[in-house]
Amino acid sequence: MNEEAVRQYTNHAQATIESSPQMDEANTKAAVLREFLDLLGWEIPSNTQLEYSVKAFGKTYKVDYALILDGTPVAFLEAKGVDTAITEKHREQLEAYLKNEDVNLGILTNGKDYEFYRREVIDTKVRVNTLGKTDLESIPDRVTTLSAFRKDAIQSNEWEKILNRIKELQEARTTLEQEKDSLATEMADLFSERVSEKISPKTESQAKEMIDRLIADIESEIDSDGESVERPIAQDGSQPDLGEETDNEESYMIRILDGKNEVSDFHATNQVDAFTETVEYLIRSHDLISHLEPLPYVPGRTRPIIHTATVVDGKEMKQPRSVGDGYYLETNLSSTQKQRELRRLVQQYEFSVLFEDGW
Repeated sequence: MNEEAVRQYTNHAQATIESSPQMDEANTKAAVLREFLDLLGWEIPSNTQLEYSVKAFGKTYKVDYALILDGTPVAFLEAKGVDTAITEKHREQLEAYLKNEDVNLGILTNGKDYEFYRREVIDTKVRVNTLGKTDLESIPDRVTTLSAFRKDAIQSNEWEKILNRIKELQEARTTLEQEKDSLATEMADLFSERVSEKISPKTESQAKEMIDRLIADIESEIDSDGESVERPIAQDGSQPDLGEETDNEESYMIRILDGKNEVSDFHATNQVDAFTETVEYLIRSHDLISHLEPLPYVPGRTRPIIHTATVVDGKEMKQPRSVGDGYYLETNLSSTQKQRELRRLVQQYEFSVLFEDGW
């Protein structure tokens, strides 16, 4: 799926909502959600029916959008106005629509918040599972889930492969989180048996770091359309040596521009170092912190990116790097997320940023 098109939709929708933050449902559909449907390849009226009649709770209701293929609804989109918060009642409403009409996919949105659902039949039981919830700003991080709702993906049955892959990754993540200690111990025992007992303590520590990074990589693949990820990175930012060597080191270049003039450039053999060096430069040379205060800097809804501590509201940053004097940068981000955050930061100075080589 074209990430740039997703980003353009997000930017345009944000500007529209900022200019009219109290839009009702009718205006939200016209000004925001019609473009969202276009992004997914659905068109009114050729394959999208408005106010489609559905049965629920013993009555007949109208779902806002029914996405139609070969005369049959394949997905429902239930819309609310920007001025209306999504509630549990709305979720129950969409769930009933999907179950009663045997429709496998559903989206619930008010233009600001987006929730994705899948109907499944497991052991004769019909269930509607949540695929993900996100806000408008974070839509570019949900390209994988979003791509399953595209017309061509549903038409080719690719949607099922996409969502099954997400499910497998989520199960793998859960296993790694729950069994991290025992897996690390098993790896240490294996190295101790095959190599030397003396390396066992170091191996177990690095194994835990590797598992943490695998969990982060899985999250990145779920959120960012399966993009390639970096090798595991230790807490001190170094690349742990797990016994493999590579002859080909990929390089990552970041250029900061003021108009056509280059302000500075940063080159590293991994994304985290390039990202960190760029942010540190902005802090030291352009007083970035004064533009972001009060800290923590939370560009989305809940995830802090820059703070004076590694713990925010009782939650630890997953992969903090020290930057500037007494500040920490969250680097546990996918390639797409790193690029997006740097674009946001350089906007403080009306700079632009280019990503070259391995990006």
